[in-house]
Amino acid sequence: MNVDWLDKLGARAKRGRLRETGAAPAPRVGVVTDSAAALPENWARSAEVTDLVRVVSMPVMIGDQIYSEGTDRMIGALALALAQGSDVRTSRPSPGQFEAAYAELAAAGCSSIVSLHLSGELSGTVDSARLAARSAAIPVTVMDTASVAMGVGFAVSAAAETARDGGSASAVADAGRAAAGSASILFYVPSLDQLRRGGRISAAAGWFGTLFAVKPILVVREGKVVPLERVRSAPRALARLTELVGQDIAGRTGRVRAAVHHFGNEAEAERLAGAIADTAPDVELMICPLPAVLAAHAGLGVLAVAIAVDSGAVPPVQVPGPDAVPGAGMGSG
Repeated sequence: MNVDWLDKLGARAKRGRLRETGAAPAPRVGVVTDSAAALPENWARSAEVTDLVRVVSMPVMIGDQIYSEGTDRMIGALALALAQGSDVRTSRPSPGQFEAAYAELAAAGCSSIVSLHLSGELSGTVDSARLAARSAAIPVTVMDTASVAMGVGFAVSAAAETARDGGSASAVADAGRAAAGSASILFYVPSLDQLRRGGRISAAAGWFGTLFAVKPILVVREGKVVPLERVRSAPRALARLTELVGQDIAGRTGRVRAAVHHFGNEAEAERLAGAIADTAPDVELMICPLPAVLAAHAGLGVLAVAIAVDSGAVPPVQVPGPDAVPGAGMGSG
């Protein structure tokens, strides 16, 4: 899949350094996020951003064991637990983890920080970041992106691009805010069970889906997970998801980025990405696993698509509102 946006960030960073040659170094702005942002490891650990970006890991609890995001051992344990219906829980990072990330960036020479996080309607992570920001040695702007996965990740990359180009804290925050505001998240889950257990969907909506074998397509709207459409079979749901994504992309102008997320079904994700690429050949498309902290709530077999545009492009296309699913609103966890 086309991941040109990763290469473009590196190229822009190099140009920014060339412009600074021979001049006094400008104040640097650091960027912090959480592991729900789904950032590709090769980007988050690249030399181009490693001195400006920090990713705070979110814990996943399987039984009495606590795992950190990104380890093969945790991914296998989570997949097994979800398949067996075992107890799986998640938690926000502690304020101390954010304090450490902010302190690292301050020690690395950053004069301020923009901290971007997943929706406060779904997690208390942004609250932990706000608590930590109060005691940080440098100013920290904390942002609730009202999104998840690469809806957050695209905002982080936009913020990082602006920071690398020497942008001020307000410019970095504006870039992240614009990308987050443009983001759409549409997704399909084979079962609403895990969302219901985790409190991310109401009990009524969860039982409705189970009772009538509905295969729902859901969206993130105003930071909440809400049902969009009810489909009677998995193939039809995936076909409809592809159609909705194509409509969203077609309604945008500017540089459009999309990410296909999966957990436990990479082959299906590749087929979905191929179908999207056929209908929207110019989109910058990537495939990446759904972060474990999100997969713990979505369950095995989830397919999600995050779509966003560069700053200055049009806002997301408004897909139709939720249909008459009982308990369509989702509660926060």
